[in-house]
Amino acid sequence: MIDDRDYTLFIEGIKSFTGIDLAQYKEAQMKRRLTTLRIKKGFASFAMYLEALKKDKALLNEFLDRMTINVSEFWRNPNRWEILEKRFLPEMLEQNRRLKVWSAACSTGEEPYTLAMILAQQGALQDSKLLATDIDDNVLDKARTGQYIDRAVRDVPSTYLKKYFVEKEMHYVVSDELKRGVTFKKQNLLLDTFDTGFDLIVCRNVIIYFTDEAKTALFHKFSRALRPGGILFVGSTEQIFSPSMYGFEPAETFFYRKK
Repeated sequence: MIDDRDYTLFIEGIKSFTGIDLAQYKEAQMKRRLTTLRIKKGFASFAMYLEALKKDKALLNEFLDRMTINVSEFWRNPNRWEILEKRFLPEMLEQNRRLKVWSAACSTGEEPYTLAMILAQQGALQDSKLLATDIDDNVLDKARTGQYIDRAVRDVPSTYLKKYFVEKEMHYVVSDELKRGVTFKKQNLLLDTFDTGFDLIVCRNVIIYFTDEAKTALFHKFSRALRPGGILFVGSTEQIFSPSMYGFEPAETFFYRKK
């Protein structure tokens, strides 16, 4: 079919132009999302859309925002964060006060700043290394700014909200202490090599959008990036069904420990 060929050539063109391999995402969901965007922008085919993306930086940035899954919240699934805060991080800090932590696919920064708050509250942020990465320059710029509407911070515990945010008109801005504690960096999870020796990797609510092959490759990469005993924390729909094949063992629901 012409439509299928048009889309396939678009995927190949985007990979060549941006280095982003959309074929690693579940096709039905990605195709539906991009078809809606293409029609909304007034392009009759993906071929025409691709040519426009190559020439128009603003159009490209909008495309990247819609293509990547930028859904993020502070303290998303609070009971899971409480387990991290009350159990796993204290265990790690008993062994080593200088933790190496990574928030992968960090989107607009809510997740790494949640980690930063917890580490700061335990007196460990200044001595720890907290890396936050995403494929999208636009969301990384927003994350570095650290400014959020009041709805975004609704799940932040009140003590943390008072201590680590400054309220400005209709927005909340994260404190300079937290901003200094997080290093934001562009990264493609599927193509780039990872650093190693992490005590904790948090990657939540993005893996679900990848194909099974991409998930398998990514879990192997995360395993290699963790130190023995390190923890991988995934989203509430991202349970690993055969953790042992990646060198993991279940540590708690949605937490996996590297053997």
